[in-house]
Amino acid sequence: MARDTSDTTPLTSRDELIAWFSDGEKPATRFALGTEHEKIPFYTADRTPVPYEGERGIRALLENLGRETGWEPILDGAHIIGLANNEGGGAISIEPGGQFELSGAPLPDVHASVAELDEHLAATRRAAEPLGIGFLDLGMSPKWTREGTPFMPKSRYRIMRGYMPKVGTLGLDMMLRTATVQVNLDFSSESDMVRKLRVGLALQPVATALFANSPFTDGRPNGFLSRRSEIWRDTDADRTGMFPQAFEDGFGYEQYVDWLLDVPMYFVKRGETYHDVSGASFRDLMEGRLPQLPGERATVSDWANHASTVFPEVRLKRFLEMRGADVGGPAMIAAQTALWAGLLYDESAVSAAWDLVRGWTASEREALRAAVPRLGLAACIGGRSLGAVAAEALTIARAGLQARARRDASGRDEAIYLQPLEAIVAAGRSRAEELLAAYEGEWAKCVDPAFSECTF
Repeated sequence: MARDTSDTTPLTSRDELIAWFSDGEKPATRFALGTEHEKIPFYTADRTPVPYEGERGIRALLENLGRETGWEPILDGAHIIGLANNEGGGAISIEPGGQFELSGAPLPDVHASVAELDEHLAATRRAAEPLGIGFLDLGMSPKWTREGTPFMPKSRYRIMRGYMPKVGTLGLDMMLRTATVQVNLDFSSESDMVRKLRVGLALQPVATALFANSPFTDGRPNGFLSRRSEIWRDTDADRTGMFPQAFEDGFGYEQYVDWLLDVPMYFVKRGETYHDVSGASFRDLMEGRLPQLPGERATVSDWANHASTVFPEVRLKRFLEMRGADVGGPAMIAAQTALWAGLLYDESAVSAAWDLVRGWTASEREALRAAVPRLGLAACIGGRSLGAVAAEALTIARAGLQARARRDASGRDEAIYLQPLEAIVAAGRSRAEELLAAYEGEWAKCVDPAFSECTF
């Protein structure tokens, strides 16, 4: 997330919290796609991580990119921590370990998202090359230890770093060493949100398997195809996971708000100061009895910021975020956007996708979520291999994109971007499996070749 929101309007009732979500509803004619991806920077000369400070650090990279793009710097005290495009939307941010993130603008179709990505990568290369910086397109840094990874000077991350070890064993790995790709999608009503949320949650393990791309940790295979996904299973049970409540009868905005109210807070921001209230209750903030800030009451900013600190596999804000995939190269980033646009932005497609998953039980979904980081497409649910489920989901997504009929200058619809995923299903092998084969073969059991072969 590039920038915490700043809206000091007081919040005094649960109904206002519910309305914050419902205000995100849009007519289908205004649906957009927002693609986010992270990439791990490294020094090309010696394959070491990039610190924040120094003549060739992350600060210098952001300053160079700001000059390339003309985007406005985002500051945290004296530190530049991102860039904002105040005209077209979109932003650059840094994750705790220096992962460089593009939060793309809301765009009408996958073609526009791909053009945005191409422009961003070209500008980033121009900014990075004079500094000797390259970027990995892997879902986890393959070589550096957690302790050897730099920590970025961002106030909310300092608070999270202190809290994470209290609620799980792998939260710091998530913060410092992983990289993801997400797509954000709109909804038109509460019922439309619920249906898309359920389909997205149920099929998120399919995305995890298709995009599995984090098989190395600390310089060797880690036993998983998506170690990034497995890390999330021991990060913070209060705010992560498959969110089974979404499948309960009567689920909607109210139930999501009640869950979010019970998730412990990280921080409260007042002015430019982040107050550490980790573990505190938003309900207490609403009532002015937060022990760390007596008498302080909740604002719209507090609610929006709190909503950004939960991490289920699909997250509801004023849009829906699909969160289950490891990052990959440009073609895989485009494929992530195309997959979910195809499944969720055509009425026939979303109905067919719901028919595909509606018979799965909560225990089956949880078992699949647990199995897929290690087994990928070989995992099973409902007596079927996940590879077979993925093939059917891709057929639905292709039909959905063809029905959308959004064409590029050459007359091609968005289904062209599904081809990398269709190739993975046809081969039965994710990129992680290809990389493991390379490690055992031409890489001679060394991960260093990743720094030349797995880059943007």
